[in-house]
Amino acid sequence: MEIFQIVAIGIISTILSVLIKNERPEIGIFISLTAGVIIFLFIVTKLQSVIEILIQLANKISIDFVYLSTILKIVGIAYIAEFGAQICKDAGEGVMASKIELAGKILIMVMAVPILVSLMDLIINLIP
Repeated sequence: MEIFQIVAIGIISTILSVLIKNERPEIGIFISLTAGVIIFLFIVTKLQSVIEILIQLANKISIDFVYLSTILKIVGIAYIAEFGAQICKDAGEGVMASKIELAGKILIMVMAVPILVSLMDLIINLIP
């Protein structure tokens, strides 16, 4: 199972990072960052199949692809912002992590506006 590989990478990189961080903190951060990227890339390949299934379902029920792609972009922004914030927190940069989280939230809000507008139009058209 893939989860065992992911956990093994995480545990091994954590042990190496903790052991090395006392003498060479920059190497410890690099180890954590590298392991995080490896895990992230491992998961992204799994997400491709989920996205393909969602596209097939959207085509079957005639949902405009713009809405589905916007929702997928929003989810991607959330995951990437969280990933970047966690890396900053691991490096001891909590302030920068907060800025990344704020930027991710604002970008999500901006991306959601077209969906909210179309939803409001739908509600207005339903009311006589």
